[in-house]
Amino acid sequence: MALFLVFTVLPVAGAFGLSFTTYDVLTPPSWAGLANYGRLLEDETFFTTLKNILYYCAMFVPAMIAISLALALALSRRLPGMAIFRTVYFIPVVTSPVAAATVWAWMLNSHYGPINEVLGYFGIPGPAWVGDGSTAMMSIVIVTLWQGVGSNMLIYLAGLQNVPAHLYEAAALDGAGRWRTFLHITWPSLRTTTFFVTTLSLIGAFQLFDQAYVMTKGGPGNTTLTPVYQIYETGFNRLQMGYASAQAFTLFVIIVAVTVINMRVNRDQVPE
Repeated sequence: MALFLVFTVLPVAGAFGLSFTTYDVLTPPSWAGLANYGRLLEDETFFTTLKNILYYCAMFVPAMIAISLALALALSRRLPGMAIFRTVYFIPVVTSPVAAATVWAWMLNSHYGPINEVLGYFGIPGPAWVGDGSTAMMSIVIVTLWQGVGSNMLIYLAGLQNVPAHLYEAAALDGAGRWRTFLHITWPSLRTTTFFVTTLSLIGAFQLFDQAYVMTKGGPGNTTLTPVYQIYETGFNRLQMGYASAQAFTLFVIIVAVTVINMRVNRDQVPE
């Protein structure tokens, strides 16, 4: 509790206080009241970042649920070597996001990247993945999925272990196939797990920074600029710490609101 107070509560409280000031690190902060929050309402770039992150969430969250669940279903079978495959799929989770994004930026390079080289062998012209506004965000989605799917796969594996075996036995006796068994037994039994994965994925998506910073620098044309990236630029490059703090707490309120909405939407679907 003492460590939590010193390293979490006090810095957050200090940042909240800075959001009501004008502070450039070089001079003492001066009181600004609600000026930073008023400025935020007129900041078109901030609203662009929110639009970008919502677009990212629309691609990332459904794909994360589908892929992690599919991997969990495939790796839940009791076959030789399953532990090895689980380890292989989990390795990206413990990889440094900056290192992974650097390698992926090289792989997706439009001139000498191996992915476009492979596509060229099949006569497919590879796109300018991170250099084209229409594919830049998709490239970031690919990288974040690759790095995050392993952890959610394990969560789904744990959820699958809690599905009563007698339900599958009853479905087999009734002649239900794999698809019907999934729709009527597996998927309903995993509603709580899916709600948990969805909530964590949404929170993580709104905090996207490393991949956008390393791979695209927020470009091209601000198409991959995220709220956290803008907060970083405002605070550490422009030294507008007061305004950056206001942006950070506004983002915090948005994340809380999205999480509450997600809970309300899924409340009737998740069993008590």
